[in-house]
Amino acid sequence: MSTPTRPWGPLAAQTRAEVRMTLRRGESVLLTMAIPVGLLVFFSLVDVLPKPTGIRHPVDFLAPGILALAVMSTAMVGLGIATGFERQYGVLKRLRTTPLGRPALLGAKTLSILAVEAFQVAVLVVVALLLGWSPAGAPLQAVPAIALATIGFAGLGLLMAGALRAEVTLAAANGLYLVLLLLGGMVFPLSSLPAGIRAVARALPSGALSDALHAALSAGGTVPLRSWLVLAAWAVAAPAAAAVTFRWE
Repeated sequence: MSTPTRPWGPLAAQTRAEVRMTLRRGESVLLTMAIPVGLLVFFSLVDVLPKPTGIRHPVDFLAPGILALAVMSTAMVGLGIATGFERQYGVLKRLRTTPLGRPALLGAKTLSILAVEAFQVAVLVVVALLLGWSPAGAPLQAVPAIALATIGFAGLGLLMAGALRAEVTLAAANGLYLVLLLLGGMVFPLSSLPAGIRAVARALPSGALSDALHAALSAGGTVPLRSWLVLAAWAVAAPAAAAVTFRWE
């Protein structure tokens, strides 16, 4: 008698495979580790960026922002570009014939990103602490904020990868990355933006995550309800749009 297949079996197997493939891609390692660590170290040691009032050391502002940048880089850019080329090379077409299915594939890719980010965040936190960062506030609130943002950013990456050609996805993901970086409050504080642009920035997943992490990791800070609502909305809307428009080939 054959043993029935557990419903989560294909999902777990594909998640493990996605983690291995992500770690084997040199460009992914560069995007997820080298660039965020390099930015954190450089701008913490070279005080050239504007700081919000009350911030004495650059790393106190940069650490939460670079954590947000790392999440966006991994979940949106890295995942989107890799999936786009998998689709172009016929990898996803072959997966279509397996028991995995579209929801499980998208879920496995998102779960693999969460696993990679756990290591990524641990490294960045250690580097920031060595640079003199002293996190305060309510750090546990940062965990669900990162999880929601990861789902939203992964949805955006998969939305591009499942609907556009790989070369277009490459350009679109990098272009969107730059826009969200400039409007995300990750390197430059949102308070330095004009009021109208600031309102738009806080409605984007990058701005909401940056606000949430700065609040959660600052003394006496509490993540504002606005940030939770924005992150939750993107975590629902982006994956839903990706699932509807996703094409295997």
